[in-house]
Amino acid sequence: MATNDSQIGTALGPSGATGETRGTTVIADTVVSTIAGIAVRETEGIYSLGGGASRALGAVKDRVSRSSDPGRGVKVEVGEKQTAIDVDVVVEYGIEILEAAREVRSRVTDAVETMTGLEVVEINIKVLDVHVPGTDEEEAGSASSTPRVQ
Repeated sequence: MATNDSQIGTALGPSGATGETRGTTVIADTVVSTIAGIAVRETEGIYSLGGGASRALGAVKDRVSRSSDPGRGVKVEVGEKQTAIDVDVVVEYGIEILEAAREVRSRVTDAVETMTGLEVVEINIKVLDVHVPGTDEEEAGSASSTPRVQ
């Protein structure tokens, strides 16, 4: 898989039959991973992207930089005309995982193909965990920060 720093991409030209171009447009891997990450996050039933270590490091990075990385948990391989995407997700408890995966594939394919013109040939989804409401560290931390006795 390509790293997010790769400049591999697709050369987009005019839709005319002559095949002439007045230059090339290169779509970086980070562009595709950002588009895919946003599309996944907008899917109902997806709690977060990335594995435990990735989420923990990302949370620290987000606090320091005061911004989030929409491509976290997404790996892409971009060719001249096609792209393949791998996504690591955490789903909400009670969600039908196969239905959520279908919706992720649909949303990611639509977003990437519409915005970049690349054909999405494969989307691999790895479900790493199930989020159970009330078990977040933040929720547990806020409850324990108030004194139990006075």
